[in-house]
Amino acid sequence: MIIRAMEFHDFTDCKSLLDMIDDREFVFKYKHELEGKFEEMVTWLLNVKLGISSRPIPPFTSDNRKVDLLGLYVVAERDGGYRNVTNENLWPVVAKDMGYEYHDGEFMRIIYAMYLDVLVYYYKFKGVQEKVIGSDAGPSEISHERRSDGDVRDEEAYQHYALFAGNDWEGVMKMQKKRRREGN
Repeated sequence: MIIRAMEFHDFTDCKSLLDMIDDREFVFKYKHELEGKFEEMVTWLLNVKLGISSRPIPPFTSDNRKVDLLGLYVVAERDGGYRNVTNENLWPVVAKDMGYEYHDGEFMRIIYAMYLDVLVYYYKFKGVQEKVIGSDAGPSEISHERRSDGDVRDEEAYQHYALFAGNDWEGVMKMQKKRRREGN
């Protein structure tokens, strides 16, 4: 089976699993296998990719109940993702949908932020990155900006990041100019 054979060596492996999880029928059919592989993926991302080893995987509630990270991811994404669930104050509903009490909603929000938010960010960023790389724009059509530390970045990548972060492009540029002035 494909799920059992998956290993995580770079983020494209994570992206492949997350692409599979987009199919809700697939998740329902192979939930048990996916739960273990999802935890393995989160463990790889936090411990190997990000170097964070202080978070126990899987996380547990104060009454020693295991938090199903796959279930938390699926339920939160179904309700519009972290930002929407937070803005609409739906974390108590997410907790209830997962079999916990309404008062566990804030705990679910914290668990999502600590374990899954960075995963979702990378996933969306990689999707945008693939679209930019796969576009028909040649090297001469993409403008570059050289930062003071010598790093070259695509203006399009900055713009996509700004849109992903919920900011407009002009607001990001103003913040960067302000930081540069304050730094000098």
